Amino acid sequence: MRSSVAKMRVIVGNKKDEEVRAEELRILEALLFAADEPLDEKVLAARLPAGIDAQALLLQLQKEYAARGVNLVRVGGKWSLRTASDLAWLLTRETVVTKKLSRAAIETLAIVAYHQPVTRAEIEEIRGVTTSKGTLDVLLETGWIRLRGRRKAPGRPVTYGTTEAFMSHFGLDVLADLPGLDELKGAGLMDKSLPAGFTVPVPSDDPALRDDEDPLEPGDLDLGLAPPAGRSEE
Repeated sequence: MRSSVAKMRVIVGNKKDEEVRAEELRILEALLFAADEPLDEKVLAARLPAGIDAQALLLQLQKEYAARGVNLVRVGGKWSLRTASDLAWLLTRETVVTKKLSRAAIETLAIVAYHQPVTRAEIEEIRGVTTSKGTLDVLLETGWIRLRGRRKAPGRPVTYGTTEAFMSHFGLDVLADLPGLDELKGAGLMDKSLPAGFTVPVPSDDPALRDDEDPLEPGDLDLGLAPPAGRSEE
């Protein structure tokens, strides 16, 4: 008799635990659905009962959504509900037709992503051509790159880095998720006969200014970025 009562208590206890967990998942689901931008775990955890493992719940919810038309994804260290990638074609009629980036803008964006923090002069040195005001302006307007600071060097040039919008658009959780040398070669984006010792930099996700950078100054966001006279972009 006592054994039966103990088993009943365990069953009732487990059922209550499942109900509590289900309610916590519902709270997370509601918060993510209502958000107009990705949310980090600290924000989500603050809305849950004390002592709850928000990360474990998010991973469970991600698993439950994996086979649905909407997936729970982690981008830039934050969580968001998004249309399943294989169903994106269903929404093409609802999307805004965007202007394609020029070759110069794509090259510049790639350099900023892999070499950040980087100055315009450093971008030009890597590309071998002058980077125009228009190219950097386009990337700043997309919200994919930002002004980080000023290099502690003669002329104190501004430094550029990528943004959360860049991470979100390209579905990156961390910058280290950018394709490496082997992946770039496999995709035909790099010459397979590269010089010996050639490597692709591994960018850092640390948003803090480095030792060779100073904070931005008032008015820096209105900088004139026109290039000096020299070789034009291709």
